[in-house]
This record gives sequence, C-alpha cells and structure tokens, in this order.
Amino acid sequence: MPEAALRRLQAVPWDALEGLVEAVLPAVGRVLDGAAAEREIDRLLRAHRALRTEQRAAVVEAVFGVGLWRRRLRAHAASTEPRALLFALLRDLSLVPEERAAGLTGLAAPLPRSSPPRRIAEKWSLPDWIEAVFLRELGAGADALAAAMCAPGPVCLRANALRIGRRELARLLEREGVLTRPGRYAHDALVVTSARPNVLALRAYREGLFEAQDEGSQLVAQLVQPRPGETVLDFCAGAGGKTLALAAAMGGSGRLLAWDPDADRLRRLSERARRAGAPVDIGRDVQADVVLADVPCSELGTLRRGPDLRFRLREEDAARFPALQRDVVEAALRRVRPGGRLGSRPISPPSWSATASCAPGRTCTTWTASSPLPGVDSRRP
Repeated sequence: MPEAALRRLQAVPWDALEGLVEAVLPAVGRVLDGAAAEREIDRLLRAHRALRTEQRAAVVEAVFGVGLWRRRLRAHAASTEPRALLFALLRDLSLVPEERAAGLTGLAAPLPRSSPPRRIAEKWSLPDWIEAVFLRELGAGADALAAAMCAPGPVCLRANALRIGRRELARLLEREGVLTRPGRYAHDALVVTSARPNVLALRAYREGLFEAQDEGSQLVAQLVQPRPGETVLDFCAGAGGKTLALAAAMGGSGRLLAWDPDADRLRRLSERARRAGAPVDIGRDVQADVVLADVPCSELGTLRRGPDLRFRLREEDAARFPALQRDVVEAALRRVRPGGRLGSRPISPPSWSATASCAPGRTCTTWTASSPLPGVDSRRP
C-alpha cells in the first residue's frame, strides 16, 4: 500500500460505523453496480442528516473505499458481496482487528485470510484494460503510477490575481483557519495543508479571491502566455477553470472568449466569472491570437480524483477519442489568425493521440511533461 493511502484508511474513525452498516451497504451495492459514488454518498447523507462528524466520515470512507479498492478487496475476501468487501476494507487495508471488523460489518465470524495480490490490477484495484495501458506506456513505471492513483490528490487553490496575490491570500486563509503552502510550479498556486477543509464555504471563496484548481490545470493557462492586448479563445472551456486562470494572467488586457458544447457548463462558467471579476465573453466566432484547445481525453490522469472513476470508464469509449480530438483541433485551428498560436496538452495515453496539420503561418504547440515551464525552475524542490 502507498503510505498516503494507508495512512488515510487507518485514520478513519471506523468505530463510528457501529449500527450504520445496514444503511451503508445498499449504497455500496449500487456503486458496485455502476452508480457514481459521489451521488450515492450525497443521497445517503441527505437521508441521515443527524449523523455526527465521525459517523459521516466513516460512512463516506466506507462507500468510497469499497468503490475504489473493490478489485483488491475481492482478492482478500474471495467474494463479491458488499458486506464481505467492506469487511476486507476494514481488516486487510485499514488494519482494524478482525473480530471488530466482523462486528462492525455484521458478519457472524471473520472471513478466512488470503495472501496479498501481486498483479498490478489486483494490488492497485484496476480494470484489466487500464493495467494494460499502464504497462504498455510506462513499463517498469506502471506499478508506481498505479500506486499514486490510489492516494488522494492534494487540495490546490489558485489565487485570483485580478483581486489578490498568493501571499496575501495565504494570510487571509490562515485567519479563516486554513493553512497552505505555495505550489511547486504554478505562480498563483496554494496547496492546502489543513485536514481537507470545506474551502467552498470560506468567505475568501465567496468574495472571488480564489478558485479550487489543480496545479497541473493552472500550468496549462500559465503556458499559454497571452500577451497584452491579445484576443484569446479557450475552445474547450468546460466549467471555466482554465478560462478564469487565463483571465487572471491577462490582467484585464485584451479580449478573452470561452466556448464549450455543454450549455450548462458555460452557464456555470459565467457565474464563476462574475464572482471572480473576470471579463469573459461566451462565443467562438473569432480569429484569435491564441487558441487553447484542451481536448477531451481518456481521463486516466484524473483517476485519483474520483475513487470509482476507473470502474466507470470503458475501453471502447476511450477508443473514440482520436477522431474526436482530431476534429476539435482542426476546428480550433480555423479560429487561429495568421501568425497566431494554438496550444494543446498531450493526449493520454500517447498511443491514442490524434494528429492535425498546423496551418501555414500558425504556430502549434503541444506541451509535454518534459517541456520547460516559462519562468519556472523545474529543479526546484
């Protein structure tokens, strides 16, 4: 087990699960059948609003834990039953004494122990096809990546440079009881070091002083490097995380447009932009100096953000991305003015990458993990 994931499981107040297992198991069963874990947890907590903090934590970790570790738990429990899998989560991964684990999960007696699995897919609870992708793309590094995908990612914030600097935001957050440290690469990134607070309930968030955004996502906007007075188009804007980061980088100079085929996402983007004080136009009919096309991809790089996501992704869905990515990139190219720039991230995994020809007079850039970051010393610890 990776140290971070093991430490997280061992820190859960599992005793608070006493008397709640019969309420939890139906939600676990629906997650195992393909329902989204976050949706099931929301339903469960709404139905049991009187739960204490420790009980809520135990319930959430039970559903997420079985959802994430289901394949490894099946190897430990030699069963696919939700109750048996929850028992294995407590005994074999969380190190709860087996008699206590049996009592908490409603088993008459502990299940027999089995040897820890050695195969990557079973040890790190992955579908066969994702294991095959990791081995094909990374070889000996597949095990380390699979382990990292089982540890929760850090909570990362981006200071809204339109309203506040990173240092000042850190001081404000500390006064609200949230401790942070500077991000490693992104100029405006803060990593939360307090015990996973509800950052969206903070006054600083309501005032538009920061956004919750992974540092890697912040770097995409940073690498675009918009110049004063330029017209910039975020062509695959989603709900607007990178759009708002671009707006902050532009400092109110030039024109920023955002587009996404999902109208609901664009509505949320507009709401976030108003809160952040970011001038963003919704549209795509423009000849831009810079177009960012963060094309749809397999989502394999986000597995640790959704504990059950790995079991809801399908290989056949991933196979459709090359054609879609090519279409998006070529549509984006048509919106780059002569002499302008198109930027996109590398597609994951590389063997599924789409290709598109860069039009004459336009500069096309794909940023990779080894690309130098503007203004950043990659050797910095």
